[in-house]
Amino acid sequence: MTVAAMLKAKGHEVIHAPPTATVAAVVDILARRHIGALLVLDQAEHVLGIVSERDIIRTLGAHGASALDMPVTEIMTTALQTATPQTTSAEALEMMTAGRFRHLPVLDRGALVGLISIGDVVKLRLTQQEHEVDSLKAYVAGSV
Repeated sequence: MTVAAMLKAKGHEVIHAPPTATVAAVVDILARRHIGALLVLDQAEHVLGIVSERDIIRTLGAHGASALDMPVTEIMTTALQTATPQTTSAEALEMMTAGRFRHLPVLDRGALVGLISIGDVVKLRLTQQEHEVDSLKAYVAGSV
């Protein structure tokens, strides 16, 4: 299965913030939307970076409460790995595992088309495995 299949199931909405947002504003968005990360996009919707709960915790640990007033651009990760709609779920899982990150922007010819999480990948992989088990059970039941 591909990232395109994951996006078809979950949708293409990408929660994002502008580069002018403060860490406090990002915390509010993450809390209200019950998500663990969001992308930082410029006005042309180009991906500038990603900020996660981990980034925020590390910044709070280093700077205390004053971190909430910092611009998100000071704490976001800018060296992003990305996927394409043709990336397989196995490839996405390998990227996330090797890079030790949980969110992967999806670009199609340079344009942002979605964001997948490790949870999306695991859910798809479990669904695939359940389908394989059901197929094997049907095969065994039919051949006995």
